[in-house]
Parts: sequence; structure tokens; C-alpha cells
Amino acid sequence: MHRGSRTASSPGVRVEARSSDKQAGGRARDEQGQAIVELAMALPVLLAVLTGSLSLGFALNNDLQLTYATEAAAQVLSISRGQTTDPCNTTSQAVYSAAPYLTQSNISFTIVMDGHSFTTPSCSGGQQYLVQFQSAQVTATYPCNLQIFGFNPAPSCTLKAQTTVLIQ
Repeated sequence: MHRGSRTASSPGVRVEARSSDKQAGGRARDEQGQAIVELAMALPVLLAVLTGSLSLGFALNNDLQLTYATEAAAQVLSISRGQTTDPCNTTSQAVYSAAPYLTQSNISFTIVMDGHSFTTPSCSGGQQYLVQFQSAQVTATYPCNLQIFGFNPAPSCTLKAQTTVLIQ
């Protein structure tokens, strides 16, 4: 007979009593907190992965907005010959309008028209460089933030979008 179990027998009937170290659910008493311990170990890792995914998603969204805004601004620049006295301001305002969720003060511009480069959102007198059938290039940069729980794996991360168009 096994230790901790008793068997009573009578003709045709066999009864066995369970040992007291097992519960009815099949778990031993020393395994009752196992699920909570496993959850406590896995939850921080799962939360870090979720937060990292969200942070990367925000950075990709900012990159898409910047790319779209740069393309829209280059299109506006390509058709603004003879209609503006400050093509850089026209271009930067088009970027700001196309990307309203990006912080305007963090967007940097480089606008190249007829071989002349402008790095400010305003270039009064720049309309003379809008020469028909010449190319113009609009480049916009924006800082990205991949910070996760106070740790930034790429502190010098910068988003950059560049579009070249032909002046009409």
C-alpha cells in the first residue's frame, strides 16, 4: 500500500482516499502562486515590447507626415513661379499645412533653386531663382524621439525627406 493512501475493500467495492498534499484541482499546495510569479516575471517584458512598438509607430507616423508634407511643398513650389515674392515662405507654409501634428519650430528646411541653397523658412527676393524648366529641391528634417522608459536607443535620430521637382 502507498504511503498516505488507504484502501478499504469489501466484496466488489474498492474505495481509495486521496493523500492530503493534493487539492481537488490537481495542483500541489506548493504550486498555488506559480501563475502570479510567472505573470510578475513576464509582464515587464511585455510592457517594454508594447511601449517600444508604440514609440516606433509614432516615429514612423512622423516620417510619413514629413515625407507627404515635403512632396506637397515641392509641388506648390513648382507652380509658384511668378506668383510669389518669397518662395521659401510659400514652401515652408505648405509643409506646415500638410503636417499639422509636427512641431513647426523643429522642422528644418533646405531649399535649392537654380543652384542656390536656402536654409531658412524665408528667402525674400528668392523668386529670381525660380527659373522655368530648372529643378528645385526641397529637403526637410525633423528630430525623432524613440525614448522608452527614459532610455533613448537612438539619441541622434533625425527624419529626413527630400523631393526634387521641375519648375513650371
